[in-house]
Amino acid sequence: MQDLLGRTGTLEPEIRGEAGGRRFATSLQALLAPQARLDRVRAAAPRLARPAKPSGAVSGPLASDRFQVVAEEPSTEVEGIDSEGVERWFTENVPHASPPFGYERIVGGRSNLTFRVTDEDGGTWALRRPPLSGALSSAHDMGREHRVVSALTPTDVPVPDAVALCEDESVTGVPFYVMDFVEGPVLRDEETACREFGEDERRKIGESVVDALVTLHSVEPDEVGLGELGRKWGYVERQLKRWHGQWEQSKTREIEAIDDVHRRLSENVPEQQRATVAHGDYRLDNLILSPAGAIAAIVDWELCTLGDPLADVGLLHVYWSRPGDEVLPLGSAPTTASGFPDRGELTERYAERSGLDLSKLDFYVALGYWKLAIILEGVYARYAQGGYGESDEEVEHFPQIVEALADSAARTSAEVG
Repeated sequence: MQDLLGRTGTLEPEIRGEAGGRRFATSLQALLAPQARLDRVRAAAPRLARPAKPSGAVSGPLASDRFQVVAEEPSTEVEGIDSEGVERWFTENVPHASPPFGYERIVGGRSNLTFRVTDEDGGTWALRRPPLSGALSSAHDMGREHRVVSALTPTDVPVPDAVALCEDESVTGVPFYVMDFVEGPVLRDEETACREFGEDERRKIGESVVDALVTLHSVEPDEVGLGELGRKWGYVERQLKRWHGQWEQSKTREIEAIDDVHRRLSENVPEQQRATVAHGDYRLDNLILSPAGAIAAIVDWELCTLGDPLADVGLLHVYWSRPGDEVLPLGSAPTTASGFPDRGELTERYAERSGLDLSKLDFYVALGYWKLAIILEGVYARYAQGGYGESDEEVEHFPQIVEALADSAARTSAEVG
């Protein structure tokens, strides 16, 4: 059985595409390497041999090393944790926690930093804190994330139980919060999906992914204390403004498609049908499964707000890679395994169970590609600034993934209007 972090292993899916007429390839380990200067990251890197992907596919770096434990054994000295301050705080604020504590850093994706905390009696918790540098006040707000998880705990939405929030920055330099550690597999790639579950089980998992999203979108924000989490209406307009602003702050070069898609989507915003809790990054590898394939917990709530539920559906379609896709945002995607429902089946099931009209879903898919391109550009910039800790590997050609996503957004948005 895997834990909250998923299993570790050989994690180097391929990224392939054209860059100025030259082929390129990169690895997940390289993505994890921060650099002091952005110009170093732009430098060409040697080709690396990788397992084959569908012809022409461009694959991204996030899924396969998501929730990878860096330390093989818990350590009392981990970058990002003041062990003395955290031990004192844990002892005073976490029931039944017994020092000394060990810490294991979890890396992968663009998440706030996550650590597995283990006490001398074998108790385990997950600790979340902002990146080491380059944190965005909105996306890395620990109090906000803790508030969401706490509010959803009494509902039918599967979330880890929130344990405690620390806003005293003297403890470890930043706010953080602690939640229960949830056991279960995290499907990060096709190999893991096939190893953990059979074909029939994979179909049921796909259906459960949709059902859990419908359950989330059925929560009445006011009834769970989240009515003031954000403005309920005008969500897409705010997203377009916010993420275009983030692009301007974090971009490392100009990409014409980002501005073109922003303009096209801004001119064709659909009428918002419902205001719900929106996860903001809903996908299969942000879900912890039970051994039977049920959704045990939805994690990574850092982008959660109130707004248009179809934005979650559109982004799920972007992440839901299928065999033959030209762009694989999450590298070796679990959903390329046989048995998982296709995108059309996801759409049909969500529409039937939510009662919402999905006739303009292409708009939200284009928004998802565009938003993901901008988010990954921010990841690239933060890695380059050392925001996720030190590593010996170099970041290689990550910008091409952003460009591929921007191109996909442009193609999809051309069908809008």
